[in-house]
Amino acid sequence: MTRQIRSLPALIALGASAAAITACASAAPTAVPAAYLETSPLDLNAIQVEKRTEFLEVAIDAQSSELSSSDRARIREFLAGYVKRGHGPLVLSMPQASANPQLAVAAVAEARAIAWDLGVEYEEMTGRAHGAGSPVSEPMILAYQSYEAIAPYCPPKSTVDFSNIDSNNQLPTLGCSVRTNLAAMIIDPGDLLGKRALDPSDLSRREVILEKFRAGESTASERLSQESGAVSSAVQ
Repeated sequence: MTRQIRSLPALIALGASAAAITACASAAPTAVPAAYLETSPLDLNAIQVEKRTEFLEVAIDAQSSELSSSDRARIREFLAGYVKRGHGPLVLSMPQASANPQLAVAAVAEARAIAWDLGVEYEEMTGRAHGAGSPVSEPMILAYQSYEAIAPYCPPKSTVDFSNIDSNNQLPTLGCSVRTNLAAMIIDPGDLLGKRALDPSDLSRREVILEKFRAGESTASERLSQESGAVSSAVQ
């Protein structure tokens, strides 16, 4: 058997050539930033969420024995907002300095009753007092915490160079409109923070769908005759 032994200078030259090729490959120019491989367009245009304090002041009339109908309507509308997007406790604060203490107590009690009627549990309400030592009559105050969705800033399309084809990267405006629309449509921005637990799944319904799938049956809900999407003959 014949063995071929390369000379040392030849091996050194071969190694140097391989190193040069590797160096050229690693130093090759590229227009793809690291963020392009690590994030998505939606991550680059994230929706910001800010906490807000919603409050309602209801004046206590010194000459009245009960709340006016307009005040009751304002309280109900405010509490409906708490039911829809409120977080944390509902604060009902009674004024300690009032020209009509009896009405102040009755107003807080009535606001509590309206909240209960809208589905707010008593455990979700908390009582407060304010205005001690105030020289003027203080209003009743209702308050709760909410969240506001702040849409990302979308640069005008006129500022984007659509003719730039140096790379296949996404444009800075990609996904921005989607996030802006979502920020405007979402009911409770607090959901973006994951603060609300998901409702439990319907296991029995899932088993029914799974059995239909295994049997080769349609898993769609059956529609009644009055639910048909066909156009009525009266308009044909």
